[in-house]
Amino acid sequence: MSRIRIADLFRKKKDGEKITALTAYDASFSKLFAECSVDVLLVGDSLGMVLQGGDSTLGVTTEDVAYHTRAVRAGAKDAFVIADMPFMSYPDPATAAHNAAELMRAGANMVKMEGGAWLIDTVQHLTRQGIPVCAHLGLLPQSVNVIGGYRVQGRDPEQAQQLLDESLALQQAGAQLLIVECIPTSLGQRFSETLNIPVIGIGAGVETDGQILVMHDMFGMNADYLPKFTRNFLAGQDSLADAVDAYVTAVRNGSFPGSEHSFS
Repeated sequence: MSRIRIADLFRKKKDGEKITALTAYDASFSKLFAECSVDVLLVGDSLGMVLQGGDSTLGVTTEDVAYHTRAVRAGAKDAFVIADMPFMSYPDPATAAHNAAELMRAGANMVKMEGGAWLIDTVQHLTRQGIPVCAHLGLLPQSVNVIGGYRVQGRDPEQAQQLLDESLALQQAGAQLLIVECIPTSLGQRFSETLNIPVIGIGAGVETDGQILVMHDMFGMNADYLPKFTRNFLAGQDSLADAVDAYVTAVRNGSFPGSEHSFS
């Protein structure tokens, strides 16, 4: 595959071509995802749950994410790789820049941070240092103890407007990508229509500019619990590659997510 850059993601948004994204944590799966033309690989702090066995993402360190970013980059040298900034790795602009630089040196093309208006100074500081930023709004797993669990966000009109206002402020500060998680479909559509930057959704409906899933959910590996917003793409397929191809095809033709995977 040819090298993917942020300009390619902007072009896809402009042309109405859906962006495909998956989490990745090692060389083998990142190689597979790149061969199946997945546009974006996220080294997510979700590794704290799916790899380390934790009940949240809060135990993940910058060193953990850097280790897995190196592995992902080794397997997919031309992929567009985003690395999560883990819990308490960006309490202020200077600390954020120090930790983000470690992730960029490990092979990331961009770092992702959870939060709204309070991150504006940090986004500005990182972009001035040459570190591209992906913002993350809606359900924020790192703030699960503050928001009272894994709950849909933005159903209240005032909260929805606040999220939109914060997204515009983050875009103005220099964020070049936005991930929105667990919000109503109608709000996901408003994000994509309002912002100039690409908007990738997870549990945000089909109208966002693209979709991302945790790879373990996409493969249906958690038999005890499959989140509402995901689908087991391995079911009925002959190989892992076939499952990834099915996911990419479904996102690009708009058949995933369906209403059964979305929130009203």
